[in-house]
Amino acid sequence: MLLETRRLLLKPLAPADANQIQKIFPRWEIVQFLNASIPWPYPADGADTFCRCVALPAMERGEEWHWTLRLRTSPDEIIGLISLTKGEHINRGFWIAPAFQNQGLMTEAVIATADYWFDVLGFQVLRAPKAIPNMASRRISEKTGMRVIAVEEGNYVGGRFPTEIWEITDQEWRAFRDRTEAENRRPREKDASEWADRPAD
Repeated sequence: MLLETRRLLLKPLAPADANQIQKIFPRWEIVQFLNASIPWPYPADGADTFCRCVALPAMERGEEWHWTLRLRTSPDEIIGLISLTKGEHINRGFWIAPAFQNQGLMTEAVIATADYWFDVLGFQVLRAPKAIPNMASRRISEKTGMRVIAVEEGNYVGGRFPTEIWEITDQEWRAFRDRTEAENRRPREKDASEWADRPAD
């Protein structure tokens, strides 16, 4: 199912996506805090193997959901990936090319897929482990209403790191969405400089 945000198209992963993924994914800035099951150095057929042998069969079984991230302004260009997975401990993972980081794009993708997880798939809880040094990913979880329920050790491409387990329930998610929508409807207050520049009546 195609998902959309203000700036993004989230298109379900397809076999033809492997070529683009292979070109942008094997970068240390992307992989260092991803699960250690990812081979590194990344093989020349890594993306093709991932799509054909891992992701697409799991999607067909209804166990995983994978979307490529594309800007609405460049719908043919893949800039990242976000995935949802059935399971008790790990339900979401994502990555985005460095040139598109720190722009709020992944937060948009996280919100869209969390809506899908709770409202369409009907799950009651979403959990995501985060390496503690991965500050950017942890900020996304914090901004989208998640909370830390445990701290443990985890294995990543970049080594073994202390890891926070972040969680949000369906009720917490809906409360977060209600708060967000209410804040977006609230008129923005003018700051002092705006009022100072206003001509007298």
